[in-house]
Amino acid sequence: MSTADLGLPVDVPSTALFTDQYELTMLQAALRAGTAERRSVFEVFTRRLPEGRRYGVVAGTGRVLDAVENFRFDEDVLRFLRERAIVGEDTLEWLAGYRFSGDIWGYPEGEVYFPGSPIMRVEGSFAECVLLETVILSILNHDSAIAAAASRMTSAAGDRPLIEMGARRTHELAAVAAARAAYVGGFASTSDLAAGFRYGIPTVGTSAHAFTLLHDRERDAFRAQVDSMGRGTTLLVDTYDVAEAVRTAVEVAGPELGAVRIDSGDLLLVAHRVRQQLDELGATGTRIIVTSDLDEYAIASLAAAPVDAYGVGTQLVTGSGHPTASMVYKLVARAASEDPKAPLVAVAKKSSGGKTSIGGRKWAARRLDAYGVAEAEVVGTGPVPAQLVDRQLLVELVKGGEVVAREPLDAVRERHIAARAGLPMSATQLSRGDAVIPTEYATEG
Repeated sequence: MSTADLGLPVDVPSTALFTDQYELTMLQAALRAGTAERRSVFEVFTRRLPEGRRYGVVAGTGRVLDAVENFRFDEDVLRFLRERAIVGEDTLEWLAGYRFSGDIWGYPEGEVYFPGSPIMRVEGSFAECVLLETVILSILNHDSAIAAAASRMTSAAGDRPLIEMGARRTHELAAVAAARAAYVGGFASTSDLAAGFRYGIPTVGTSAHAFTLLHDRERDAFRAQVDSMGRGTTLLVDTYDVAEAVRTAVEVAGPELGAVRIDSGDLLLVAHRVRQQLDELGATGTRIIVTSDLDEYAIASLAAAPVDAYGVGTQLVTGSGHPTASMVYKLVARAASEDPKAPLVAVAKKSSGGKTSIGGRKWAARRLDAYGVAEAEVVGTGPVPAQLVDRQLLVELVKGGEVVAREPLDAVRERHIAARAGLPMSATQLSRGDAVIPTEYATEG
């Protein structure tokens, strides 16, 4: 079993303080008011996609499951809350025994979503559900933003593989999450060893300009790398003169040289020249890898270039201009009273300025046209129409506090590829546009 199949703890003893203080304020007030145990339903959704995006990508679900399992108020955490007088002793006593015992449903990781899609539904007592708001949103908002950017990039790249190389452009822990989300979005590998260790993602690495500059001659640097790593290694050829470096690289490694990497200049022009030179030198099997602050638009512009793979860093780990998915976590239903058998009552915030939401415990289904292509995201409350029963999107993730849907990351990656393929062809266009399918509401009454 690979590490991707396991529920691994994060790098802190507990995830309980990945929480905004107002969640504890609400908890304490609800405990004192006697409403904390009211059965409640919270939903995660976004009101809109980032400008110009045609679809979103659900990513981070596996990390959410790990975070919920590790949401524990240990002695150090309780001591911190007591010393800061954040909550009182009665609340601290309640927190000491906290274990999420409710249910979580959600879109399976890797699935696509649209405005209004109930991406995740958390059910249980108000007290136990409200505490999870910040940690769930922080994971889903970050990972889904990265996965959406990765999906656009892999679509633009076609069959050419992409390497995630953004670790040095973001927080060290965010880099690991970003590598995972990029893999969900279709990237083939990562340069981040922590991501490889934790999630089983394939890792790759070449060398930096510093290694070439360390040596008296470029030839000496190439010889050292080939002697150490073998002829199949990738040599960086743009430290000085690209043409001279390519010639030297083939002389040192022979026509069996694995690849050359180009990290600067007019990549379209340089890639054509390097391909011609490699072929003339007999290195017809040597691949060309390009890097240099690529995004989906730059990748698309290189479609006609003789490029074999792309390395992407900054633009990927920042969501290619959209670093968050803007998801929210809202109470949509709660019991009419503290009676465990009390019926659920739909609730919703009334607000102007585009912040309205729709109350009620929701289901979601994707309606297909006669060709099997998605034509609408249908979100509703109450009974599911018979024609949509087999097209429902939410799956059970946690039942009675126990995780029931952990899965290998490769399965998530394959799901995303299939989900994207089921959308109208315009979904992968890089030109600006609205969501590729509309969201329709089918509510009771």
